[in-house]
Order: sequence, then structure tokens, then C-alpha cells
Amino acid sequence: MELLSHLADGFATSLSLLNLMIVLIGVTAGLFIGAMPGLGSVNGVAIVLPLTFIVPPNSAIILLAAIYYGAMYGGAVSSILLGIPGASTAVATTFDGRPMAQQGKAGLALIAAAVASFVGGTISVILFTLFAVPLADIALAFGPAEEFALVLMAFTTFVGLGGDDVLKTIVMICLGLVLSTVGLDLISGQPRLIFFDQPGFYSGISFLVLAIGVYGIGEVLYTIETSKTAPTVTAAKITMRELGHGLREMNRLWKTMSLGSFLGFFVGMLPAAGATPAALMSYGVAKSISKKGKNFGKGEIEGVAAPETANNAASTGSLLPMLTLGIPGSPTTALLLGGMVMWGLVPGPMLFIEQPDFVWGLISSLYTANLAAVLVNIALIPLFVWALRMPFTVLCSLVMVLCIVGGYAPSQKMHDVWLIAGFGVAGYLLRKADYPLAPLVLALVLGPLMEKSFRQTLIAEQGNVLAFVERPISGTFMAIAALFFVLPLIKYIRRSGKKTVAPAE
Repeated sequence: MELLSHLADGFATSLSLLNLMIVLIGVTAGLFIGAMPGLGSVNGVAIVLPLTFIVPPNSAIILLAAIYYGAMYGGAVSSILLGIPGASTAVATTFDGRPMAQQGKAGLALIAAAVASFVGGTISVILFTLFAVPLADIALAFGPAEEFALVLMAFTTFVGLGGDDVLKTIVMICLGLVLSTVGLDLISGQPRLIFFDQPGFYSGISFLVLAIGVYGIGEVLYTIETSKTAPTVTAAKITMRELGHGLREMNRLWKTMSLGSFLGFFVGMLPAAGATPAALMSYGVAKSISKKGKNFGKGEIEGVAAPETANNAASTGSLLPMLTLGIPGSPTTALLLGGMVMWGLVPGPMLFIEQPDFVWGLISSLYTANLAAVLVNIALIPLFVWALRMPFTVLCSLVMVLCIVGGYAPSQKMHDVWLIAGFGVAGYLLRKADYPLAPLVLALVLGPLMEKSFRQTLIAEQGNVLAFVERPISGTFMAIAALFFVLPLIKYIRRSGKKTVAPAE
């Protein structure tokens, strides 16, 4: 009853006229920020943060949270319509969202992304409300060994899925891990893989630069080469009938969305993990357990629902360690944490006691922001789908400009623009050679976290590698990872056995 009382007080704050207007403005702005390649929630929150001093702290955090939510929704728009991730969190949405758009199902893909985002956001907010303190304790129990085992399991899911060539998948994972080590060593601070002594490599290779290059420039180059004539973009219409069809399609995916929501929320709680790994992990798990796993990457609606539920759930989960422990769970929540400190608030367990109006106002605003985001998103779908009707020549030019601007805007360095061009050519060549790009992206995202947790564990355990299997949680993850890794071998043996038996019949 005390929980309901706190939540009711929170809604009294978040449903005031001022805060409702702030939520609508925030989610609409976040939707467009997230849809612009290269921007995303981090840039959106960073841009708006200085403006929050003109409103009370309660309204300020509601505005930033609404932008955060809106950007999570918006990231799927350019992933589906242009094949360019609007933000790093929407990379996995590109895998099936873009093929759906090319098949004339852009409207359905956008509806799926919006509904899945709403489901993921709603489930995660309910979990946040009910289990804030207990889940914070679980996240706190995760040490470096558990983090390493979790990341390793994420890699082996791609190996064990069976959809792509296993050897090529392993090669791409290794390539991504190599790229993730570019920059300064985590422990000694010594430079590593500074190609041709270029200063730009000292800060490492940005994940967004790689994603825009291989999925933006590479996609354009591949499309230009494979299209004998300029392809006509299929006209897509959004009607109430199609919306109803989309909702019915999503209704049968409740298992996938529920799994993605819980997985995303749990991974989002882990410091330094965030929504991008959660989306990629959810996609991999959904592909491994789905009856239509072989269709993933070819325009399967389930491949859109899985990452979209996970990244929105993770965005809420990442707020948990920020509020309860003062540890940001993602780059965006790090900015929110900085804003709270500027407003004179101290995150931590005492925040719930000393500032209950602030905490429960934020929690209740997540409900209203989630509802507002899905309504605004669906209402603007016709505007987004209209972009598909552009002539192919105009669309390609626009994509190229968006890629360059999106890559240059975050760092404002020409070094990143040249990297985007290089990764674009590399992505085009890898696609022609049928190398999967998803493992490369996953490895670059999770590589730094994997290296840090691995080295921290060995330092703490004085070089004892058995520490990874001796701890219960990490040992369980390692066992699952080993199973995924040998799964292709088991499948190969079974297929070979069937071929051997066939002639004898």
C-alpha cells in the first residue's frame, strides 16, 4: 500500500499541466533526435541539459527522461527506412527492419518497432517500480567475472545460431575485438594499434562511426552496384486496417517481447552495459529460440520486436543503478547523473527518503512518457513512410549526407569522417563476400567491457583463470556459452550421420 501511495503522489506531480507539456515536447524532440543518424539520446540530453535550469528539478529530469525515451523510439525510424541506425541502440533493428521496408512492409515494421518499444518500456517501468531495491542488490553482486562470462555468452549466441557461416562469424567477432583494442591500454595507458601514428586513433574507434560506415555507406554502395536500374521504392500506406493488422501480428510475439523486456531491463542495470548490448543480445537469443530463426535477417517481424523491446527496457533499467547507487548504467544516464548533481541532488539509497517527490515523480513520468512516445510515434509514421517515396538518386544522396553529418557531429573530427568512408568500403566488400556484419558490431561494442572485466578478474584473482567457472553466476554463463559454441559441431555431426544413413536405405 505504501508503494501505491508513493506512486499516486508521483502521478500528482507528473500529470500536472506543465509536466504533461514537457513530456510531449520531450518525446517529440527525442523522436526526431533519435531518428537522425549520429545523434541519439546522448547528444539530445547533452544539448538540452543547459536549458533545464529554467524549470524546477522535477520538471527538468522529466524532460530529460522524455527525450531519452523518445530517442529510443526514434532510433528505429532511420534503421528501417534508410538502413542507417539512428543510434547505436537501434543497430540490431536494422537487421530485419530494413529488409521489411525493402519488401514494402515499412509501415508494418514501424508499427512493430513502436508497439515493441511500448511493451518493453511498460514492463521495465513496472519492474523498476516493484523491485528497485532488490534488483539493485542483484546488480551489485555482479563482479568482473560475471560481466566477462555474460559478454562471452553473447558472442557464442551468434556462433551457435547456425544461420551464418560459423567460421566467418568467428572471424568477424575476432576482427571486432581487434578494433575494440585500438587506443590507449586500459591498465598501463600505453597506445595500442595507433595506425600510422594518427592522433585520432588515441581515443579509439567509435562504435557509431563503424555502424554508420558499414550500414550506411556500405549499404548504399552495395545497392548501387546490385541494382541494374534505379529501384522504385514501394509505396507504403498506413491505415487503421494496417494498424490493426500490425497489432495482431505483435500479439503473437508476446513471448519474444516479454523475454526481450526482462533481458533488456536486467542487462541495462549493469554498469557500462546499456541498451546497445541488450538489444544485440535479445536479437541473438530470439533468433536462437524462434521457430523462424532461419528467416532472421531477411525481414522477420520478430527480429524487429526483440531488439526494440530490449533497448527500451534497458533504458529504464539503466536508471536503476543511477538512482539507487549513484552509478550510471549508460552514457545517457551519466549525463542525467551530472544534471542531478548540478541541481543539488545526491543520488543513492537516501534519495528515496530525502527526495521522495523527485524520485516518484520521475518514476511516474516514465509511464506517461512511454504512453506519449508510442502515440506520437504512430501518429507520425505516415510522415516517416513518406520518405520512402523519394527517387532513388535523391535517397542515396541524402543517405550519404546524413552519414557524413551524423559521423562528424558527435566528435567534430574529420578523422571520423575518413573512418566512415573506410568502413563503408569495407562493409561493402564484406557483404559481397557474405560475411555477417552483426558479430563485428557486437564485438566492437562489447570488446572494451570484455577486456576490462577479464583483466580485472585476473588481477583480483592473481592470475587464476578458474575464477570464471568457480563463481556460481559466472560459471553458469560460461557453461551456456560453451554449449552455444559446440552447438554447430553437434549439428554438423547430426547432419553427417543422416547423410551416412541415407544410402544404406
